[in-house]
Amino acid sequence: MTPELIALALVALEHLVLVMWSQTLLTRDVGSDANASPRDDLPPLSRQTGRLRRALDNHTENFPFFIGAVVLVLLSDSASTITAVAALTYAGARALYIPAYAFGWAPWRSVIYMVGLIATITMYVAAFF
Repeated sequence: MTPELIALALVALEHLVLVMWSQTLLTRDVGSDANASPRDDLPPLSRQTGRLRRALDNHTENFPFFIGAVVLVLLSDSASTITAVAALTYAGARALYIPAYAFGWAPWRSVIYMVGLIATITMYVAAFF
């Protein structure tokens, strides 16, 4: 398996962990009945649950961009040391981003986000050159 695919698998596992952690805290805050409902009128969430929900939203928005980079690199036969390092850097950045958001590590959350974004952009650029 290529390093890019390993990174993709790791990020998918990170996503699963984030979903489970977020749902566990949501259940703690609102109870299992409300969690199983359509969630139209949830009571206020704790600060950490809200942060994890926003981290999950952010991950859901950014993961497809990374998937596209991995697919483009591999299908264009552009895999290299640069794309491998970039993919693994993205996976590491996303792993750090989750606790950074959950525990309010300012300004590090934004720095970590930018590292992951730059790593993904690097993969797209590498696929074209």
